[in-house]
Amino acid sequence: MRGPAKTAACMLAAGVMLAALAACGEVATLTVSAGTGPQPTLPAPAPSLIPTVNIAAAKGWAPGAMPKAAAGTRVAAFASGLDHPRWLLVLPNGDVLVAETNAPPKPDDGNGLKGWVMGLVMKRAGAGTPSANRITLLRDTDGDGVADLKSVLLEDLNSPFGMALIGNDLYVANSDAVMKFPYTDGDLRIKAPGLKVLELPAGPINHHWTKNLIASADGSKLYVTVGSNSNVAERGLEAEAERAAIWEVDVKNGAHRVFASGLRNPNGMAWEPASAALWTVVNERDEIGSDLVPDYMTSVRDGAFYGWPFSYYGQHVDERVKPPQPEMVAKAIAPDYALGPHTASLGLVSSAGTTLPAPFASGMFVGQHGSWNRRPHSGYKVIFVPFAAGKPAGEPVDVLTGFLSEEGAAWGRPVGVAIDKQGALLVADDVGNVVWRVSAKP
Repeated sequence: MRGPAKTAACMLAAGVMLAALAACGEVATLTVSAGTGPQPTLPAPAPSLIPTVNIAAAKGWAPGAMPKAAAGTRVAAFASGLDHPRWLLVLPNGDVLVAETNAPPKPDDGNGLKGWVMGLVMKRAGAGTPSANRITLLRDTDGDGVADLKSVLLEDLNSPFGMALIGNDLYVANSDAVMKFPYTDGDLRIKAPGLKVLELPAGPINHHWTKNLIASADGSKLYVTVGSNSNVAERGLEAEAERAAIWEVDVKNGAHRVFASGLRNPNGMAWEPASAALWTVVNERDEIGSDLVPDYMTSVRDGAFYGWPFSYYGQHVDERVKPPQPEMVAKAIAPDYALGPHTASLGLVSSAGTTLPAPFASGMFVGQHGSWNRRPHSGYKVIFVPFAAGKPAGEPVDVLTGFLSEEGAAWGRPVGVAIDKQGALLVADDVGNVVWRVSAKP
């Protein structure tokens, strides 16, 4: 058997395998809301030999279809026809940068049955295509809320993700390094070669490859997220050196230190305006049940340890991690606010400067990419967490929903979020290949 027939047979076999896996595993006994807030419900772990696999198959949006926006707001496509848009940066002049990116080659990450299954899961989720490896600039020249100019600002990158602008220096976090490029206001294309600021943990596995960036207020420091190289350190702690952490980098010389650790897979970062504290959202561990462990958002304390891999949500011991290290568990700090189990909360931005209605004036927007290890699904939406006096204060509010069909297929999956120069919310959708724009109704 060769060519199309062989491909079809392989796809059929993969589909049968995924269907079989989807029929296995446990079902959530709690609602997502029970695992949300400052004091989430944490039931006993429910590990299984075969993990729960319940991924929403990536379909993309039908012509004219779009997500559903919250009351008092409306949604429209700011830009479409993109290639797996994951992350956003709004420049001071209003231009929007979007990282069109996907996972880098990871030749050793698919070994064994579990690796093979996860490869199938990623393909089903729409994450199996080669990375475009570029940063695209989107410009709305007439202010109508739709980008009418698109230009490739940077290309031939290595699975780029986070971006930050400090003065005339544009920093880009590739999967294996932080790069610096010269930028002048209004640039549509950067042809100058990048300068490597520092290397980041990567290699032939690079389990969590998405590295994000945010600059300090004075521009002297960069903060870089570096996710773990495994679920719960099953590859050994030596493979996790300086991972599951947020780094602080001196932009003058590239020197770095671990600012905070024990954060399994931090992605979005934002400065909270009332306290000036750094906040992040974190993807917690899998494979101990549909109700565990809630992803979370938290303020990030200098030198703090948040538990991974030895414990979760403070000092709840993960018995899978061997040998146990009770002295590390004793140091673990509980995060500030749970975001629901397996929601894959990735994007984070403060609402400061938004022109959305009053309920969204003070707080954080969170892009929830959506679950694979929970039945029923969780995430697949954008939420808003209200804040008061620098802390979460109340239940989350749905901002953008409707990413799943009634049959459980994914029309889209939200990732990065940003506030544009007019105060609207931008959302990168890496399955729909759209950047959505949520604005106030006139």
